[in-house]
Amino acid sequence: MSRSATVDYWQVLGLEPGADAASLKRAFRAQARRWHPDLNGNDPVAEERFKQVNEAYAVLSDPRRRQAWECGEDSAAGGDPPDPFASGFPDFETYLERLFGEEPRRGRSEPPPTDASAAEAGAVAADQDSLEEPPARQRPAGDVTPAPPPPPPVQAAADQESTVLLTPEQAVAGSRVELTLQDGTVVEVWTPPLAGDGWRLRLAGLAPGGGDHFLQLRVRTPEGLRVEGLRVHFSLELSPAEAALGCQRIVPTLEGPVRLRIPPGSSSGRLLRLRGRGLVLEDRRGDQLVDVRIVVPDALDGAREALYRRLLELEEEQRDGDGRG
Repeated sequence: MSRSATVDYWQVLGLEPGADAASLKRAFRAQARRWHPDLNGNDPVAEERFKQVNEAYAVLSDPRRRQAWECGEDSAAGGDPPDPFASGFPDFETYLERLFGEEPRRGRSEPPPTDASAAEAGAVAADQDSLEEPPARQRPAGDVTPAPPPPPPVQAAADQESTVLLTPEQAVAGSRVELTLQDGTVVEVWTPPLAGDGWRLRLAGLAPGGGDHFLQLRVRTPEGLRVEGLRVHFSLELSPAEAALGCQRIVPTLEGPVRLRIPPGSSSGRLLRLRGRGLVLEDRRGDQLVDVRIVVPDALDGAREALYRRLLELEEEQRDGDGRG
């Protein structure tokens, strides 16, 4: 049995069996717009659905083919008709113009279809004469069919991103996360063990239009500790004087604050290690790294400005002395 004998064409168009010609045409236009490949990013699934819609309309609008389909016979002598879209899909508006003989929209200057281009419409175009609505004088008085609502706009693919907050313990062991998408769909995701702050997880095809949805993981504590696997990071801000002369500062850890000695001559980017102050997983224990950041005041009072000027003079004198030497 051919494909046409096994597919429920009424269901393809979203109609009850026996719907009239006007309803058939409205349903076809709506479904054709919904699944046309040009309006769906050339999605293979949309291409197949569009072909089904085209075939359903061709069969149901032709009394001869419709009767053959309802009797379970082949759609055409010798088997299924050739694929009218084997060489590609025409532009949606051009497709409707060829099928229904509609005038092109304002602003378009395409030539009328030739015999070759009209043939691309396949079996549906060949049955066009049987698809035309009866003249107005033959319609029953008062039979007014309201215009169907416009189909929803096709949304282009666009990636989205959500932020997921995890505790250090959740990040180490892996955690279950429920994400509610814009359309109300709830997605369950498990974060991988030993996940770190700043990781991005990709959920392929869950954004509108088939885009990807990314989960940005944030694993931080209120004290400013950032977790990456078993390792903990902390940024320590120092003044130029503290970094140059060395000092002692209190820094937070997962087990409480500790006193840390800053060696003299510490530059920005220097890492100081606190061994065993990271996270624990079975018999493994991470460290905590303290990242030194030198911060210059935004504004200086008179005394500090005088000191910085004197320091600048000493540095210039030293460079001049090194140059003469």
